[in-house]
Amino acid sequence: MEAPQKLVVVTGGSKGIGLAVVRRFLAAGYAVAICARSAQDLTEVTQQAGKDFPSAPLHVLPADLSQAADCARFTDFVLNLGLPVEVLVNNAGAFLPGRLQDEPTDGSQLRQMLAVNLLSAYDVTLALLPGFIERRRGHIFTICSTASIMAYPNGGSYGIAKHALYGFTRNLREELKEQGVRVTAVLPGATLTASWAGVDLPAERFVRAEDVAEAVFSAHQLSPQAVLEELLIRPQLGDL
Repeated sequence: MEAPQKLVVVTGGSKGIGLAVVRRFLAAGYAVAICARSAQDLTEVTQQAGKDFPSAPLHVLPADLSQAADCARFTDFVLNLGLPVEVLVNNAGAFLPGRLQDEPTDGSQLRQMLAVNLLSAYDVTLALLPGFIERRRGHIFTICSTASIMAYPNGGSYGIAKHALYGFTRNLREELKEQGVRVTAVLPGATLTASWAGVDLPAERFVRAEDVAEAVFSAHQLSPQAVLEELLIRPQLGDL
């Protein structure tokens, strides 16, 4: 009897780094499940993937992972596919620049940044974690940022949320060492995605999303006896 196809789950998989990761795993023949807020974006991704990777199934669900109910809806969707989750890539996130001193005094910006950048990963990971632990295998990636390990003048609540996401990943790695589940923090510097739209800089000044995806894919290809705990990827010319 043929073994079931392995499933890769990518949150925020319709653009940027997430989309590049989706396409890299589809190219390798994995089944992939993704979510994004825009149903239209998911339709476009599905149509293109069907042309480029006709033998690799892509499962999509519109969801806003800053909302706990949508996190639950997405993870239920994933579990109901009935495929063993081999890889989880927590990529959903959002960037709002600014200084803490200029943010709303009601704390709404911090709560928004925590919801989309941290709690989405927390909720999705905890829902899928029992399957990883039961099988004693799998790989969890969180797409952090260089903002997770250093402060930027205009980082504000985004920087706080990314620091917290890095802390979540490090704790998860420590907990799962003895249970066969690998955990990797991915810390990209300036990457050419929609977040940088309108910036007057050449493409050569940025990391390519495809390079981040290739690093994630390659890290997963190591033997179960080895784990790349962190992938720090910066533009060759340094941070912006």
